[in-house]
Amino acid sequence: MTATERIVREKRFHDQQAADRAITYRRRPEALVFANDDYLNHAMWIRPAFQQLGELHGVKVLDFGCGHGMAAVVMARLGAQVTAFDLSGGYVQEARWRAQANEANIEFLQANGEMLPFADGSFDRIWGNAMLHHLDLQTAARELKRVLRPGGWIVFCEPWGGNRLLNWARTHVAYAGKQRTIDENPLQDKQIRILESVFSHIEIQGFFEIGTNCGDIRLLRCQAAVDVSWVNAVLPLHSHHLATLADLIRKCNQRQEETAAGLNIMNA
Repeated sequence: MTATERIVREKRFHDQQAADRAITYRRRPEALVFANDDYLNHAMWIRPAFQQLGELHGVKVLDFGCGHGMAAVVMARLGAQVTAFDLSGGYVQEARWRAQANEANIEFLQANGEMLPFADGSFDRIWGNAMLHHLDLQTAARELKRVLRPGGWIVFCEPWGGNRLLNWARTHVAYAGKQRTIDENPLQDKQIRILESVFSHIEIQGFFEIGTNCGDIRLLRCQAAVDVSWVNAVLPLHSHHLATLADLIRKCNQRQEETAAGLNIMNA
């Protein structure tokens, strides 16, 4: 498999998702309108992760893989100067519709997260939700660091692959919204080490929830004296579990080493 083949598959998959969603929004454009709380409260880790962005008024923010564009709209409402991109042209179009429906001023473009079309040090903050596990992380991490200004920080939400029980659930349990590409891989310790090799500070913070959304919990802080900025990536999982599986998860030791995470990565 070449990188080009992987990228083509990812783009095709998400373009189809966006096309399916577009049917609804063409019929009901009012469905594009939403309140900040609709996004911030849809999963327990989103609001705490957003808080890690800090004060956004006048801040230049990149929405890395904007998808439906809700995060970009919320950041724009909070006063940020938002640039948002996605690999999928279909999702970029949906995000534009959503920004227009909510009267948010956002710059949108279609781009590849492994080859960002931005100058060095372009952004004060970078936000991403469930993006890193789709990418060649070594390449993407270098690009993230390149476009982040010194003293800036990034916040990512990512699925964690270190819990064997939840890995089993991904394979064996049917739940709504389970569609995934064949190339995506939830982050594990190997990917954390890649990020550590690129960024000078990583802080891991986790959230655990059973139900419509499910995540695994661990808190880890790693900081170097020279660090001047943060990245917080909350590692969520999205799944609806059968009652029997939920019972098994509740019986697991939630403090086990397999539990997972979020990241804080600082740019010196």
